[in-house]
Parts: sequence; C-alpha cells; structure tokens
Amino acid sequence: MTIELFHKVGHECSRNVTIRYSTSFSSAIKLLHRDLRQPVFDIYGFVRFADEIVDTFHQHDKQALLQQFKDETFAAIERGISLNPVLNSFQRTVNRYKINHKLIHAFFCSMESDLTQNRYDRQGYEEYIYGSAEVVGLMCLCVFCEGNTALFERLTSPARALGAAFQKVNFLRDIKADFVDLSRIYFPGCDFHNFTERDKLQIQDDIESDFREAYKGILHLPIKAKFGVYVAYKYYYSLFRKIKQIEPKHILQKRIRIPNYHKAYIVLRASVKNRLNLIE
Repeated sequence: MTIELFHKVGHECSRNVTIRYSTSFSSAIKLLHRDLRQPVFDIYGFVRFADEIVDTFHQHDKQALLQQFKDETFAAIERGISLNPVLNSFQRTVNRYKINHKLIHAFFCSMESDLTQNRYDRQGYEEYIYGSAEVVGLMCLCVFCEGNTALFERLTSPARALGAAFQKVNFLRDIKADFVDLSRIYFPGCDFHNFTERDKLQIQDDIESDFREAYKGILHLPIKAKFGVYVAYKYYYSLFRKIKQIEPKHILQKRIRIPNYHKAYIVLRASVKNRLNLIE
C-alpha cells in the first residue's frame, strides 16, 4: 500500500473541478501533451476554488474562509501534503515545477481585493489583472517550460499578456454579473449606467494589444504546449470578436457565449493548421 492512490485522487479532483467549471478551458487543456495536462488542471482547480470563495460564498464569512484557504495553501506547499485534495495536487505541481511563491501571494492579493474593493483606478486595475490572471499564465508557463529558465524569461511578457487578455475578455463578457450581482466595476473610469461606445472601444484596443503580444509568445512555446495554448487563444479571440460586434447597452443585458459547434470548428481548423505547420 502506497500514498500514490491518495495523490491520484487529488489530481482527479482538480481535473473534475476544471471540467465542471469551464468546458472551454478544460477542452483546451486536453489538447496539451499528456505530460502537461494534469499540472494545468492542478493550477486551475486551485484558482477556481479561491475564486468561488469570493464570488459565490455569500452566506459565509468569505474573508475568514479565504484566509484559511491561503494559510492551508502555503502549509501544504511547505509540508508537501494536504488533506484537501485540490490543495494537495496544487502543492505537488508547485513543488515539482518550482513555481515562484510570489506568484501565489500576488494571486491571493487580488482575491482579497475582491472582498474589499468594487472600483479600481488604473494602478489598482493593473495590479488586480496581474494577480488574478497574469500570474496564472506564468504558473502555466512554468509547467510548459519544464525547467528551461531561459525560455521562461523569454516568454514571460507574452504569457502575462495572454492571461491579461483572457481576464479582460471575461470582464467584458461578465459585466452584467459583476456589476448587477456583485457591484463590481473593474475597468477604470467606466460608468456602467452610461457605458459608451468610446468606453468600449478603449477597452477593446487594450485587449487587442494584449492578444497581439500573446500570439508572439505562442509561436515560441515548446511543441508539447503550443497547440493547446493556441486553441485556448482562438477560443477567447473568437469570443472577443463576437463581443466587439455587440452594442454597449446590450453588453449589460446578456452574457455572450461561443456555441459548441463554433468551438468544434475552431479545434478542427487549428488541427489542420497545426498538421501543416501553419501556426506562425
């Protein structure tokens, strides 16, 4: 009898969390090389649980629960074990790939700000984006580079840009839920009682710039990661293009989605380009 079954159950939990909460992201993870899939599931499962505390635990003491989750996270990393299966799988990935603990601290800083802030100036917004999204891209990059520190440094800026682009698209897509249900306004200088075309265009230009920077990095990812990350990029860029076509007033009325048939088309087209070495 060994401890491996316990670890396997933890990894399965993180995988199930990812699949249940994000079909698009989990589908893209499955397109990574099999060596990379589970570590990324481990990262997403951890991130998702923290996010749930601040977004949905309305009948509970969110601050106390988030602090407990944070303390247990770092205790698990230090001990190399946790009875929380999601944290146990996360600590294994953190320790295996030597993920910098500063990234995890920055992530928790952004999660904590969701409990105390509902509006951001430009500096606060950039700090929030870094902690909530860019560091997640950097954690995944640690996995993709598999110890190649020179490559990690080279791709740091594009990885941050991709995380930022994904998060900002999420903000645009989820304006209704964030503003109406949670009273949050992430975009600095915006008044969602009077969300104008100019406001929307400024946000879109910023996101477009992030996507351009991110794509440069995708081209230089290791072969094990390139296809899966490219598909995730195409998922989000397609969602972004759809949002760009929506009038500002309608953004506040519904959540924009990509139909499953369109997602399947994205994967098919990306597969053809990948086979023909046309992702360039």
